[in-house]
Amino acid sequence: MKQQPSLPQQVKIVEVGPRDGLQNEKEALSAAVKIELVDRLTQAGFANIEAASFVSPKWVPQMATSTEVMAGIARRPGTIYSALTPNMQGFEAALLAKADEVVIFGSASEAFSQKNINCSIAESIARFEGVAKAAKDDGLRLRGSISCAFGCPYQGEVPLDAVADVVGRMRDLGCDEIDIADTIGVATPRKTQAVMARAIEAFHVGGLSGHFHDTYGQALANIYASLELGIAIYHSSVSGLGGCPYAKGATGNVATEDVLYMMNGLGIATGIDLDLVVDASQFISQPLGREGSSRAGNALAAKRTAACR
Repeated sequence: MKQQPSLPQQVKIVEVGPRDGLQNEKEALSAAVKIELVDRLTQAGFANIEAASFVSPKWVPQMATSTEVMAGIARRPGTIYSALTPNMQGFEAALLAKADEVVIFGSASEAFSQKNINCSIAESIARFEGVAKAAKDDGLRLRGSISCAFGCPYQGEVPLDAVADVVGRMRDLGCDEIDIADTIGVATPRKTQAVMARAIEAFHVGGLSGHFHDTYGQALANIYASLELGIAIYHSSVSGLGGCPYAKGATGNVATEDVLYMMNGLGIATGIDLDLVVDASQFISQPLGREGSSRAGNALAAKRTAACR
């Protein structure tokens, strides 16, 4: 019988709902609602919560309250509260807001980079040199996020060497972690392992994370495929918050409840209370006026309701 690959005994789940999830939601939410969401996620036990984005409100109006949110959350010692910082102005705001980690970003797709920010991949990464240096000088964690690592809405296939190149550039900037993102959710397990294996050649496996969108229902399968390679950091969004701006009507980030349900079933420790995450999901669904997209979360919530009858 073929020996099964060993999986990590513990993983870190980076909760991205308050930032990456909410920024794609059309319903404007108050700072008070966002603060309570972050606080609920903190209480659930997340070691890392992406809580804010210091970008122009003109481009991302949902994140206009980031300073207020960062000032109002009840921080738990040991939890990393991250903020997206596209430039030095954003970095300075994140620093004043006492972010523990700043996030910079680039694309593995040349077409995506040119289409969205009108510059090459190399030029886009070079723009973050000042932010990276400032983060290190001020003792903040630095995380790099690589979009379109598995496919691009404009060019289609993305070469493995292109992914490795951007991983190397992020590494050279001093990133503590590097996210490999399936921005449009087109990856399948075999493709996932090919991309992740190439990324591991350019950066240590302990610092790589998987950021999978569930557009085609493959996110959990891709996470499992990554687990088989030793990847032990994953991004997810409570209640499946957010959409995919490049695939109309599609879901965005994989739902946190679904990921936790799978990890619990595999006996992999996360340190997170799934019941409290379901509570957070039910909470945020109310102001958004709709049910969340997590199958596990909705099933567990329905089971509670049935038990109360």
